[in-house]
Amino acid sequence: MRLDIVIVNWNSGPLLAHCIASLPQASVGGVRIGSVVVVDNASQDGSASVSAPAGLQVEIIRNARNVGFAAACNQGAQAGREPHVLFLNPDTELSPSSLAVPLQGLLGDASRRIGIVGIALVAPCGERQRNVARFPTPAHLLGQALGLDRVAPALVPPRFMTDWDHLDTRDVDQVPGAFMLMRREDFERLGGFDEQFFLYMEDVDLALRARNAGLASVYMHDCVAKHVGGGTTGAVQGVRLFYLLRSRILYARKHFAPAGIAAVIFAAMLLEPLVRLTVAAARANGNAAMAVLRATGWLWRAYPFRRAIDRGQPRAWEQDRR
Repeated sequence: MRLDIVIVNWNSGPLLAHCIASLPQASVGGVRIGSVVVVDNASQDGSASVSAPAGLQVEIIRNARNVGFAAACNQGAQAGREPHVLFLNPDTELSPSSLAVPLQGLLGDASRRIGIVGIALVAPCGERQRNVARFPTPAHLLGQALGLDRVAPALVPPRFMTDWDHLDTRDVDQVPGAFMLMRREDFERLGGFDEQFFLYMEDVDLALRARNAGLASVYMHDCVAKHVGGGTTGAVQGVRLFYLLRSRILYARKHFAPAGIAAVIFAAMLLEPLVRLTVAAARANGNAAMAVLRATGWLWRAYPFRRAIDRGQPRAWEQDRR
């Protein structure tokens, strides 16, 4: 029942302090938190200057630049040594049920079938979030670029399983990325997060690699944490879109056949930007249109994405904050 907690922080404001303050109440039922490792990706809002609650060891790793979410998660994992590791978003707050039940699930898994455990996340209003996800396919990503997952969900099911009430425990493709609990040895055997994903799709990639290695992802409905959602990326639309489209292409190149790769590249670099521009024009939303144009420009300049930090892409988000 021992674990380390890794939190990647980037300008999360008061959310990180609230998250850390909630951790002691989850140390019940035999749970022992060895260390909380906060990896700060060059925040400029002072959010990483947090105090450790009594009895909790908090280590802060301060990066001189934003190295991306996947790389920062790996940094944090390497700093711990407990047999389990929890990757936790700073916009979450744990409850007394958040840790004991999923840890018991892993410890009771005699066949070691389970690789990743996620729990129920609820919005601040108390509504249960339906954010368990399906593995994307080329057809799904193409339909998503056209917006068909929103206007015709029967034809193109949304990636998030909004059709399921999330009120039972089951094997899933991917648990919510805001709370991912693993055995340390499984995480290390899989090679950690793939650092070519600066942001987005790194959790999907890890879940798929775990599945391919015979490790299931399990969603547990009877343990809960509060989740604000979008706490640190909501204000940077253009950069967020750039990394989303870039990560889809990287995921396709890693997991799809050539025809699927070509379809995803076409959708990400041409089709989806045109659809988004059309929607922005119809709504007379100039800010949204400019965000799409900036993201598309970065995407074309950075392609073919041969490094974790590509020439022509926005540096540590800041280019879009004007």
